[in-house]
Amino acid sequence: MDPKLTVYLVRHAIAAERGEDWPDDAKRPLTPDGKTRFKEAARGLAQMEVVVDAVLTSPLVRARQTAEILAAALPGDPPIVEMPALAPGAAVKTVVDELGKQGRRRRLALVGHEPEIGELAGRLIGAANPIPFKKGAVCRIDFNGPPSDGPGMLAWFAPPKTLRRLGK
Repeated sequence: MDPKLTVYLVRHAIAAERGEDWPDDAKRPLTPDGKTRFKEAARGLAQMEVVVDAVLTSPLVRARQTAEILAAALPGDPPIVEMPALAPGAAVKTVVDELGKQGRRRRLALVGHEPEIGELAGRLIGAANPIPFKKGAVCRIDFNGPPSDGPGMLAWFAPPKTLRRLGK
C-alpha cells in the first residue's frame, strides 16, 4: 500500500562558522565545500528516485540554500516554500500542524536544523528520543494518514556520505 504522505527530513548542509564574520546567525551561508558536498548528496537522492511536491524550508539562509540545491537536483522543479516553524527554537507540534495544512501535497521535503530536525524525526516515528542528524543527512518517513493521527514509519535514514557516494 502506498503511503498517504511521505516526508523527507533534511538537515542543512555545512555552513560558515558562527563568529565575528556572521554576527547574525540567520544570515550564515553554506560554505563552498558545503554546497559541493550537498550537490553530490542531492544527486544521490535523485539516483534513489526521490520526488517531492514541495521543499519546505527554515527561513535561515543556510537552510534556504540547502533547499535550493535539493530542489534543483530533483525532478519536477518542486517549489520552495518558507516555513517559519522550521527555524531553530520552534516547537515540533507547530511543524506537525503545518504538515496538516499542505493539502494535496503528498511528498514533502523539510529542510531544518539540529536539534529540532532530530526531535521532529523522533516525534514523527513515535520514538522516545531524537534521531541525531549530521549536516546534509536525510531520512524518509511514511504516513498512512496525517502526522497528527499517529506515528509514521521510518523507511530509511541516509547519512550524507552515503548519499554522496550514490551521487557520484
